[in-house]
Amino acid sequence: MNTPMRTLGGWLAKYLSQPLSHYHPYTAIDGEQLRELLQPGDVLLVEGNTRVSSAIKYLTQSTWSHATLFIGDALGQGLDVEASPTLIEADINRGVIAIPLASYTRFNTRICRPINLTPEDRARVVDFAVSRLGLAYDLKNLIDLARYLFPTPPVPAFMRRRLLALGSGDPTRALCSTLIAQAFQSVRYPILPCVERLDEEAQRSSAYTTKEILHIRHHSLFTPRDFDLSPYFQVIKPLQARGFDYRSLVWHDQRPVEIKESGHACA
Repeated sequence: MNTPMRTLGGWLAKYLSQPLSHYHPYTAIDGEQLRELLQPGDVLLVEGNTRVSSAIKYLTQSTWSHATLFIGDALGQGLDVEASPTLIEADINRGVIAIPLASYTRFNTRICRPINLTPEDRARVVDFAVSRLGLAYDLKNLIDLARYLFPTPPVPAFMRRRLLALGSGDPTRALCSTLIAQAFQSVRYPILPCVERLDEEAQRSSAYTTKEILHIRHHSLFTPRDFDLSPYFQVIKPLQARGFDYRSLVWHDQRPVEIKESGHACA
């Protein structure tokens, strides 16, 4: 039976998921070209166009508001861009789901590829994400939802990341990047680990030869932009990977007069 809190939470989730009308992507990437570049285990970052996306972009000071994991044909339904579920994501309304790549071909995106991840660990990362399919977001926890109602909350910059971790204490159900962070942490692959630098006295007394100790940051503190910033992930841009030739571009002033458009120009 639905409780009043869950009902209100469901309404809030639908409100926050509504798209904003002013979003326009800079480039349109062909879905088939994008699929050819993606490998299982790749993280596909998305610049979302919803109310919750605006809040996440502000809180993280980043272009990227959403992260998905490409799983290839792990579900055995093929690699069709339009129909096959090849991406796993955590959605505020539907929980952890698998969706086709076509869902994001009209958005600004970025591919982040884990460097030198072994085939065995790549498969484990995919399996971890697949095993979480069906987990639901706890719509009774209004704190998790209410933090996104204000696109630009008046909090200091150093507190914004922490604000994303407030709520139920079950961040896998709250933010897309936490699910993916857990998947990589399950094979001890780094994203942005905390680095503890030992002072000289500690180095002399330590039995370890290393001067830095890597700590696994809690997954609730990861955001989509961390995969972009991480030195352990390679950024793949489709035009670069496919061989870009600037000489093939046709600029506005080079087009025939009869097909020139009027009224719109880049600022």
